[in-house]
Amino acid sequence: MHAPDEIGVFVARLDALGAEHMITGATAAIIYGQPRLTNDIDIVLVLGDEQVLSLIAAFPDSEFYVPPESVIRVERARSLRGHFNILHYASGYKADIYLAGDDPLHLWALPLRREIEWNDGLLLHVAPPEYVIVRKLEYFREGGSSKHPTDVRAILATTSVDLDAVEHWVEHLGLAAQWAAVRAGASRPG
Repeated sequence: MHAPDEIGVFVARLDALGAEHMITGATAAIIYGQPRLTNDIDIVLVLGDEQVLSLIAAFPDSEFYVPPESVIRVERARSLRGHFNILHYASGYKADIYLAGDDPLHLWALPLRREIEWNDGLLLHVAPPEYVIVRKLEYFREGGSSKHPTDVRAILATTSVDLDAVEHWVEHLGLAAQWAAVRAGASRPG
């Protein structure tokens, strides 16, 4: 998996900032499922307008690439799909920051995130597995990559999951074909 500093270099700074966040994507799928390679960490972040400058200061430009304040503010103003990256120069590791905005799935999952102790006592806030599954189904629909169904099946095999919650979001987001394909073991919807 990752060296502790690759996750901690981002998470510890967000914790110090006091910004509500949760780890999702491949890192969450690895935590809940099975190890595989990934070159970034996906983080859903609640970022208030008053926190933008503090966020930039938390990731100094001598160590990190952070987009300009104007870019972060434009992305923050989006009600859905606000996104930017932060890059750690020394490791080349990247954080994909997805802003919570008004996304109903983000807003449902944030209060349900799980606290998981990581290396050296770092406490990670990880999206609930149901959220990770639903987002993986969305990415499967959008891009068709076989890594998403593989991740979902690994989570289902190793982690206790509220299937009623998954099925609620599957119905709400129109993911029935992808869910059926994953459950049937297929790498593409029928």
